[in-house]
Amino acid sequence: MRGVFLDSATVDRHDLDLEALKSSLPVWSMYETTPVGEVENRIREADIVISNKVRLDRETLECATSLKLVCVAATGTNNIDLEAAAEHNIIVCNAVGYATTSVVEHVFSLILALTRHLRDYQNAVKEGKWHAAETFCLLDYPFRELADLTLGIIGYGELGRATAVMGKAFGMNVVVAQRRGSLPQSGRIPLEQLLSVADVISLHCPLTSTTRNLIDQGEFSLMKKDALLINTARGGIVNETALRRALQSGQIAGAATDVLSEEPPRQGNPLLDEPVPNLIITPHIAWAGINARQSLINELTENIHAFLKGSPRNVVHA
Repeated sequence: MRGVFLDSATVDRHDLDLEALKSSLPVWSMYETTPVGEVENRIREADIVISNKVRLDRETLECATSLKLVCVAATGTNNIDLEAAAEHNIIVCNAVGYATTSVVEHVFSLILALTRHLRDYQNAVKEGKWHAAETFCLLDYPFRELADLTLGIIGYGELGRATAVMGKAFGMNVVVAQRRGSLPQSGRIPLEQLLSVADVISLHCPLTSTTRNLIDQGEFSLMKKDALLINTARGGIVNETALRRALQSGQIAGAATDVLSEEPPRQGNPLLDEPVPNLIITPHIAWAGINARQSLINELTENIHAFLKGSPRNVVHA
């Protein structure tokens, strides 16, 4: 059997152990990146394909007549046409739980950077304001402790639950959003209510047709003036133009995003094209601690072994 890894550079920068993965099949073709025009040719004779962000649409999958398994090197599967895969008896497996610690640590790094005004204080020191101060410390940017603030979580899977645990460890009050269109659940509150009561809102839902632009102008209007929005999920969940306006107008106090609607943002982006106050942007690295990336490689290897044994794991259905 032949395996193809289409974009290994999205996971490994020659700092991981790939030996177990390479030993899982007799033949591997590993590409650091794959241009759009090369995808069909590279997977045409493959039995197993690993893809992180390379899109496998219907037309592409139909060209891969030997393909039996797609391993997504991520939890989200929005890059794969799941319906087309099912029609052609191609099993799709994802990886779950590999980056929980890394993501949660990043979420709270962003929360603390915003609430503690770390960039403002760092800039104040660089500008010489501490040198010139009459007292031993600067109090130019007052901040609140996290204890007793309300943390609103939208998306209560693996990452949402872990973020809740960490929030409670900081002494925060945690509220969880009810999924729109679903039946009422114990311990959940309507999204609109969450937006109106939360001091910090953290997104952990997948990008789907129902969550695209989930946070838009109307949602920002419901938030507190001193609320913070944290997005380590997917860029399309937040309307970026609406977020820019909300920050520029002072409708909310701050935001941090690890994701954008297009990555890399080669065509520009409303959050990058002009200065936006109280905004932190990181380049989709929340998941990418070295331990998490090695765990991802291990998960991919386990998915392949399980498939070869006839008992696929982490199967994603259309």
